[in-house]
Amino acid sequence: MKKKTIEDLQVTGKKVLVRVDFNVPVADGVITDDNRIVQALPTIQYLIDENAKVILFSHLGRVKTEEDLKKNSLKVVADRLQELLKKPVKFIPKTRGEVLESAIKAMNDGDVLMVENTRFEDLDGKKESKNDPELGAYWASLGDVFVNDAFGTAHRAHASNVGIASLKEAAAGFLMEKELRYIGETVEHPERPFVAILGGAKVSDKIGVIENLLKKADKILIGGGMAYTFMKALGNNIGTSIFEEDKLDLAKSLLEKANGKIILPVDVVVTKEFKEDALNRVATYKNIKEDEMGLDVGPKTIKLFKKELKGAKTVVWNGPLGVFEFEAFAKGTKAICEALTNLKDARTIIGGGDSAAAAIQMGFRDEFTHISTGGGASLEFLEGKELPGVTSLDDAPACDCGDDCDCE
Repeated sequence: MKKKTIEDLQVTGKKVLVRVDFNVPVADGVITDDNRIVQALPTIQYLIDENAKVILFSHLGRVKTEEDLKKNSLKVVADRLQELLKKPVKFIPKTRGEVLESAIKAMNDGDVLMVENTRFEDLDGKKESKNDPELGAYWASLGDVFVNDAFGTAHRAHASNVGIASLKEAAAGFLMEKELRYIGETVEHPERPFVAILGGAKVSDKIGVIENLLKKADKILIGGGMAYTFMKALGNNIGTSIFEEDKLDLAKSLLEKANGKIILPVDVVVTKEFKEDALNRVATYKNIKEDEMGLDVGPKTIKLFKKELKGAKTVVWNGPLGVFEFEAFAKGTKAICEALTNLKDARTIIGGGDSAAAAIQMGFRDEFTHISTGGGASLEFLEGKELPGVTSLDDAPACDCGDDCDCE
C-alpha cells in the first residue's frame, strides 16, 4: 500500500511536526557535509510556502555522557539551515518544557523552529531510541500533523518518528517519498540489465541484501573488504586481508546459489601497512604475500567490472570498493563512479553510507539518478525489510479513478 504524502495533508495555519535527518558530520564546530540538510529543503520550503508553522526534530550523533550534550547540539545545524533557507530559524536548546512550548505558541504562519537534539532524551534511559510512549505523546502534543522526511532513521522505531506518527495524521515528506520511489520501486521493477554493486567491509552486513538481490539482479559485482571472505571461501590466498572466518561457509553457499551471477575481483592493490602513504602494488590472488593486505580492487578488476556494467539500465551500488579515504586505495571506487556517470539512459542509485560519502567527496554529487541519505535504512530496504518509520505512516487515500487505474 502506498503511503500518504505531504501533499495529502492540510497544512496551512497548522503546526506541522517534521522529523528530518540532520545527523551531519561536524568537525570543530563546522559542518563538513551538509547534503542531508540540502536534501530536506524541498519539504521545509513547501511548508513555508503553504503558511504552515514548521517544527523540526532531528538527532545528531549519540548521546551517552554529559560531554556529548556539549558537542552534539543542533545549534550549528540550525545556523546552516537558516543560511540555506535565507530566513530565520528559531533554535530552542530544549527537547521539552515551558521554553519550547511558549516558543511554539508564539510562532506565526511560515515560521521555522528547530528543537534541540532528540537524543538528548537518551541520557536518562534512552527514551528517544527506545520509543518511550510518554515522550512520543509529549512531542505529538506540540503539533497538529506529522511529516516524516528522515529516511536515514526509517529503520529504527524511535519516539520522534514512530512515536509521533502513531498519534497524529502522518505522511511522508518529499525526500522520504523520493527514497521509497527510487530504491524500492527500482529494485522491485528494474529496467534490465540490472546490475548491483556491493562493497564495504563485511559480508555479515549484507547477507540479506545479497540474498534478496540474487532474486532480482542480473549480476552482482562484489568488492571492498567483503570480497576477501568470498575469495578465502574459494581457497584463495588473501594474506592479512580482512575477512570473516565464521562466514566462509555462508559465502561459499551464496556463490553456489548465485549460479554465476556474482562477479568477484581478479586482482587487488596490496600493502603491508594500513596507512595513507604505504607502499603498495597490484597482485592477483596467486601472488599475494603472507604479510600483505588488499585495500582496493586492481586495474584488471576495474576493467572487468566496467565490462559487466556496459549496457546496464539499472544500477544499485552500496559500499565502496576500497579504502577510499586513502587516495592510493580510492581508484576502484572512483573508477566505478566514472563508469556509472557514462552509462547513458540508465537509472543509477547509490544506497547511502560510505558509498554516498565517497561519491560526494570525489565530486560526483550530481552525476547519479539518486544518492540516498540513508545508510542502514538503505541496506534494510534493499533486503526487502519493512521499515518502522515507513510502516507507521498513514496509508494513501484510496484511488477513485476507475478500474483501469495503474496508480498503485
